[in-house]
Amino acid sequence: MQTKTWQLPDNFIIGAALSAWQSEGWSGKKEHQDSYLDLWYKNNKHVWHDGYGPAVATNFRNRYKEDIGYMKEIGLTHFRTSINWSRFLTDYENAVVDEEYAAYISDMIDELQAAGIEPMLCLEHYEVPAVLFEQYGGWASKHVLELFLKYTEKVLERLGDRVKHWFTFNEPIVPQTRMYLDAIRYPFEQNTKKWMQWNYHKALATAHVVKLFKEMGLKEKTGAEIGVILNPEVTYARSTAAHDQEAARIYDLFFNRVFLDPSIKGEYPEELLDLLKKHDIMFESTKQERLIIRENTVDTVGLNLYFPNRVKARTSAWNEDIPFHPERYFDPFALPGKKMNPYRGWEIYPTIMYDMGMRMKEEYGNIKWFIAENGMGVENEPRFKNKEGIIEDDYRIDFISSHLKWLLQAIHEGSNCQGYMLWAFTDNVSPMNAFKNRYGLVEIDLENNRNRALKKSAHWYKSLIETGRFEAEDEEIYK
Repeated sequence: MQTKTWQLPDNFIIGAALSAWQSEGWSGKKEHQDSYLDLWYKNNKHVWHDGYGPAVATNFRNRYKEDIGYMKEIGLTHFRTSINWSRFLTDYENAVVDEEYAAYISDMIDELQAAGIEPMLCLEHYEVPAVLFEQYGGWASKHVLELFLKYTEKVLERLGDRVKHWFTFNEPIVPQTRMYLDAIRYPFEQNTKKWMQWNYHKALATAHVVKLFKEMGLKEKTGAEIGVILNPEVTYARSTAAHDQEAARIYDLFFNRVFLDPSIKGEYPEELLDLLKKHDIMFESTKQERLIIRENTVDTVGLNLYFPNRVKARTSAWNEDIPFHPERYFDPFALPGKKMNPYRGWEIYPTIMYDMGMRMKEEYGNIKWFIAENGMGVENEPRFKNKEGIIEDDYRIDFISSHLKWLLQAIHEGSNCQGYMLWAFTDNVSPMNAFKNRYGLVEIDLENNRNRALKKSAHWYKSLIETGRFEAEDEEIYK
């Protein structure tokens, strides 16, 4: 198959992402400043690959100037990360700022901007303080929501005049899905109603932050925007048959529209609310809260897209004696002959970029959006080093190219996509998988003081940013 040269639109963002907890390490952290992730790691260190976790991570906290130097060398225009809520404050009830950590965040922003890199900051990337999780049940509690707003106000008071890209949450559905729906992460409790309450409180928190943003006049003062970063799974039915289509529709309600709709449209799908009531998992809410959601939708949305989700109608009866789970309505479907990333166990299907782009255009008012994460994790990358010691990660270059190609087709057809952020800037710690699968443009050498080195993909990414052009297979795409 022949290749073709593709051209990015003017002013298209090309950047990379990395969260606080996955990079900073614990240097300077006070004893009581654990996040939920720190708590989980301390309680279940053995389930993290080779025992690596957030304790050291990539040591970004002490090496951020070095790392920003690599960002500048690559030519990143934007860098997305998070502020660690559990570390930004010393007193969560009264929102007392940890001046040492706040100074680090301020210095990091200065360093980024001096390098010509726009910071994009997320207020919570799984980093709910452990003490709030233990005392109040985390996001099950309205009090925790109130404390999050106090924290947010402190952050915006200090940094709101310097940063133009703000986000409430990264993948707000993920922690509670792992904890309370599938019960595969600490504290391993299957509680679907609690799962739904966490979902609701995070959607409500986003609306409250949007309201605060308006009240502070940040958009008028600086042109700043407030959004949320979601991870909708582009869901395909096994077949065109009604039963399979229904399975895909219900999956979409529970896992995608549960955040897309309140964040962008200001309301929940009535079909979803009916199902929550039917199965006695309806979240507790007030009319005033629902009004806040309706009147405070986001300016922009980041979407993390890695793989497609495929489902089919259930082929066995659901056991009504066990707690409700959305899987009552569907089974996973493995597409025969699918292309796979064998290391992560995820299907590679770049068409998700186009299909999601068209959905944002047609179902969500063509809101301004961007790819907040997309990337490929590969195990044992040192085996791909050449004689100069550079990891030749052509598979990553091919992955990015094929996804960008489909994204450009969506833009060509009118989808309001503003950019692409690669996960990740460097190799980093992931939940449980730790450093097993590597995602970075920059290698982190765990055997050699976590020294850094650019991979082949970093040089390719630099060329992409400088020229706005890339090569990809000229396969048939939607017209």
